[in-house]
Amino acid sequence: MIQPILSKMAFIQRMDGIAQGLFSASTEKPDYWLARFLFLRLLGGIYCCAFLVAALQGPALFGENGILPAPSYLKRVAALSENTFTAFLGSPTIFWFISTDKAIQTAAWIGFALSFIVLIGFANILEGCRHNEVKHLVYASSSSVYGANTSMPCSVHDNVDHPLSLYAASKKANELMAHTYSHLYSLPTTGLRFFTVYGPWGRPDMALFKFTKAILTDKPIQVFNYGKHRRDFTYIDDIVEGVIRVLDKPPTKINNKSTNSQNQSLVTDHQPPYNVYNIGNNNPVYLMDYIESLEKALGKTAKKEFLPLQPGDIPDTSADISDLVVKFQYKPSTTINEGIHRFVSWYREYNKY
Repeated sequence: MIQPILSKMAFIQRMDGIAQGLFSASTEKPDYWLARFLFLRLLGGIYCCAFLVAALQGPALFGENGILPAPSYLKRVAALSENTFTAFLGSPTIFWFISTDKAIQTAAWIGFALSFIVLIGFANILEGCRHNEVKHLVYASSSSVYGANTSMPCSVHDNVDHPLSLYAASKKANELMAHTYSHLYSLPTTGLRFFTVYGPWGRPDMALFKFTKAILTDKPIQVFNYGKHRRDFTYIDDIVEGVIRVLDKPPTKINNKSTNSQNQSLVTDHQPPYNVYNIGNNNPVYLMDYIESLEKALGKTAKKEFLPLQPGDIPDTSADISDLVVKFQYKPSTTINEGIHRFVSWYREYNKY
């Protein structure tokens, strides 16, 4: 019974030694060879499964109808590799800068070959809309895209190339990707830059939820920037109403030759079916006034811990919604006192306070 097992182990050891000889500058047998052998094969199997799942996205990305034609990608890699096949094969990945083991190299090569086809989040949404002939994609952007912009109120015509957080940068990236799809595939897209949304059914890690829970349980609340923030707080019902109105009016292509000078810098003859709008209450409120309104609705005074401005945060936001009003005859109108009163009523009922 023991002899066959020992024979199999000897065979595995010999095969691993052969692999080491083929793919390593040294033929010295490593310590703990069996554990190493099993671990590396398991690692390779995990990578293979992961990348095979990712490969299912391949048909939407490669070929004449793909957003990343394989021939163009391979030519670009070859150019970066000095047009030599050896350099191309030697392109490093994070998995094997110094490795000489066959299993790691194999797993790394699979990762290198397939990792660039993995798109997440918004790119998948755009692809789904494109291939299913969606009539109008309305997506959530954010007032965070205005970043270091100091002009108030924030206008959709302002430059937004200076984000102060990765979240803001990702939202700006979404807008750019949407514009590209609108241009290439005539997919109507509209981005809505939401300004500090609050109300029922929100995330429990948002400020209003944390403030309310802390006040009701007699715990201190953290007030950043010493309460000197100004925010264009927008109630959730106003956001929903805005989304519905925008959804019913998809943008259309515009001939730049017949429009005003605002589009003269565009390099194409037509502006794609793409728009971005602000949705905000158009009435910035100081954070301390916001907290005071919450205290009145709860009937309790908050214990406050004043802290400096957080890295990546914006001191003030204010929405210029003139484009929204002109195009859709809509303007958010819920006041802070009314919105917080509705939220507190919902919160007490939901949490049985």
